[in-house]
Formats: sequence, structure tokens, C-alpha cells
Amino acid sequence: MNRDEILISIRERILAFATLRVSKAQAEDVTQEVLVVLHEKYARVTELTELVPLAFQVLRFKMLDAHRKSLRRGEYNQESVDDLPLADPGDNPMIQLDQKQRVDRLLAAIAQLGERCRELFKWKLEGNSFPEIQKLMGQASINTIYTWDLRCRKQLLGLMGGSWE
Repeated sequence: MNRDEILISIRERILAFATLRVSKAQAEDVTQEVLVVLHEKYARVTELTELVPLAFQVLRFKMLDAHRKSLRRGEYNQESVDDLPLADPGDNPMIQLDQKQRVDRLLAAIAQLGERCRELFKWKLEGNSFPEIQKLMGQASINTIYTWDLRCRKQLLGLMGGSWE
């Protein structure tokens, strides 16, 4: 009996042993890993009496390694996603009302601001940077834009009642 025939017969034993302890898919994977180790690292071992105990020792190490890896990854006592309740995609009506009231207060406060502040906020919301806003407003100094931005935000906060909430 040559070495390949021995490995084929051992493969069935290894797979049967592994299937008793892990799932069928895992058992197939572990069996393949054991055969690769036997083929690559222990090519000199040709006797059946030496190869069988060696194969089962490698199998035990591989199964222990797979178990440690699943523990480390948090796969061991994992709940199925199908068993978890779905989140309600709609917002809570209370949250929706609160958000609508804040938006209404913000729009009313912005309407009370001066033209310069409204333009500044508009350009900021469009994604313009301070140097771009400086050019749009025709100002020589960027510090002027920073100052206007600070004053406009303070004024808006005051019109909102002193709080963004």
C-alpha cells in the first residue's frame, strides 16, 4: 500500500472523527488542512502505524485552533440575525415633531437676520470656504468674514432663544 492510498483511507477516518465534533463544512475544512500538513511537513512518514496517530494528533491541534479562532472572533455563541427584531424605520412621532419645531424656529430666526448674514449662511450651506466667501462678498480681509460669521452665529443663537435645541 503506497502513501497516497494510506492518506485516502486515513482521510475517511479523520473526516468521520471531525464530523462528530464540528459541523460537516468545518470537518471538511479541517480534514483538508490535516492532509496538507501531512503531505507538506511529514512526507517522510510512510508507515500506517506512524501516520494514523500523527494524523489524529494534527487533527486535534487543528480543531483546537479552529475553536480558539471562533472564540476570538466572537463566532462561538453568536445569535442568528434572523432572530433579532427589526428596527422601526420610521422616526418616533415625538422626535419628528421636535425636529419640525426646531426647523420652524430656525427658519423664523433666519428671516429676522440681516441680508449680509443670510447671504453668509447661504454660501456656507452651499459648501463655499471662507476664502471663497471673501471673494463673493468682495472683502479685502478674510478676518472680516470670520468676524461677520461669528457675529451672525451669535445673533442667530440669540434669535433661537439662546439654545440650538
